[in-house]
Amino acid sequence: MAAVVRMPAVAAGAAEAAVQAWLVAVGDSVEPGQPIVEIETEKAIVEYEAESGGTIAGILVEAGAAAAVGAPIAVIAEAGESVEGALRDAGLEDTPAGDVEAVAERRDPESGSPVTDSASSGPAAASAAADSAPPIAASPAGRARLAASPLVRRLARERGIDLTSIAGTGPGGRIVRRDLDVPAAGAPAAAASEPAASPTADFVDIPHTPLRRAIARRLTESVSSVPHFFMTADCVVDELLELRTKINATTDITVSVNDLVLKAVATAMKDVPEANAIWTENAMRRFAAVDIAVAVAVPGGVLTPVVRGVDALSLRELSATVRELADRARTGRLKQHELEGGTFSVSNLGMYGTRQFSAIINPPHAGILAVGTAGMRPVARDDGTLAAASVLTVTLSADHRVLDGASAAQWLDAFRRSIENPLGLLV
Repeated sequence: MAAVVRMPAVAAGAAEAAVQAWLVAVGDSVEPGQPIVEIETEKAIVEYEAESGGTIAGILVEAGAAAAVGAPIAVIAEAGESVEGALRDAGLEDTPAGDVEAVAERRDPESGSPVTDSASSGPAAASAAADSAPPIAASPAGRARLAASPLVRRLARERGIDLTSIAGTGPGGRIVRRDLDVPAAGAPAAAASEPAASPTADFVDIPHTPLRRAIARRLTESVSSVPHFFMTADCVVDELLELRTKINATTDITVSVNDLVLKAVATAMKDVPEANAIWTENAMRRFAAVDIAVAVAVPGGVLTPVVRGVDALSLRELSATVRELADRARTGRLKQHELEGGTFSVSNLGMYGTRQFSAIINPPHAGILAVGTAGMRPVARDDGTLAAASVLTVTLSADHRVLDGASAAQWLDAFRRSIENPLGLLV
C-alpha cells in the first residue's frame, strides 16, 4: 500500500515548516532510512529520511513552500504500483503527481493564516487561490507570470523585496525561500536580510523574524528557569598570543584566539569533570567527551553550532571544524543535529572591542563563558613590581543546579591556568 510522507515535527513547538530542497524526484526508487527531503526550521536545515521503501509517486509540496506539521508532502508507491494507484491508496486520487498546492495546508497569500474550508484542497482550490493572488508583473527574464509560493510572497512583502528583481533557482525558475537571502543586482545588500520597516511619525516597527522569535523564547525560558550565577577572571595571555603568532607564521593553518580558548575550556573540563554535565529531572548527566557550542553571529541573530569532542581534536582539526560550522551557520546550511547536544557554550565578543560581559546560558547547557578582548593592562609580578601585560577578561555564567560556587571557581581557575600556559594545549 502507498505511504504518505507528512511534514515532520523537526523542531519542538513548531506548527509548520518549509521544504528547502527535495533530494529525490518523481519516479526515483528510495530505501527506508534514505534522506529524501531537506526541511527548513527556524534555525537549521534538517534532512528527513524515508520511513518506507518504494517509488516516489508524487511530490505535493515543492521546494520553497511551507506546510503545517502533519500535512502530506509526498507519496511513496509500493513496488509495481502505478502513480495513480498510489495516489488512490493514499486518498489523494484527485491530486496530480507533483501538484504543489493541492494537499498541503494552504495559507492566505496576504495574511499567512491557514485556509481550512472544504474548498481548500484539490486542483480547483489551487487554481482559485492562484486567481485570488495579487497580480504580478512579468520578470526581467521574460516569464509570463512570476512563479513563487505564497510563503515566498509573504516574506518578500515583509522584507520589502521586489520579486520581479529575483532570479528563481527552483524548478522552472520558480522563486524559492533561499532566493530571498541573495541580494538582487543593484539592490542594497541589507535588503535581502532585513525585514521591511513599518514607519510612523514617532517610531519604526521591525517585524520579528522566526530566528529572532526563537532566540527570544529560548533566552526568556533560560533566565526564568535556570538559576544563573557569575564569576569573572583576568587571564594574562602574552604567551598565548605569542604562540598563536608562531603557529600562524610557521604552519599552513590559521589559528584564532577563540580556537585556543576552546581548547582551554576542554582542558578545564577534564580537570574538573563535574562541570561537564547537565541537569535533568532525575539525575545529573555527566559526559565523557567534551562537546562545546560556539556562538556565531548571523543576520538577525545568533546560532550556536556544537563542536563535538573538542578534547580529542588537534588544533588543526578544531580550527577547521569551527570555521566550517561558522561558514554554514552564516549561509543557513546547518543541520538540526549540529545545534543540539553539548554541555557548555563559548561566546566571544573580543573582536568587537568588548572588554567584559555576561552571557545567558543556552539550555540544557550548565554554563557559558563570555570572552572579551585582550588589552594591555598593568599587572603585579611575583616580585611586587608592576608591568604591562596582555590581559583577557572572561566571565563564567553557571547553572547553580549543576555547579556550586566552589566547583565553578575550581573550573575557572583550571581554565585560567590552561590559557596562561598554552603549550599544554598542543599536547
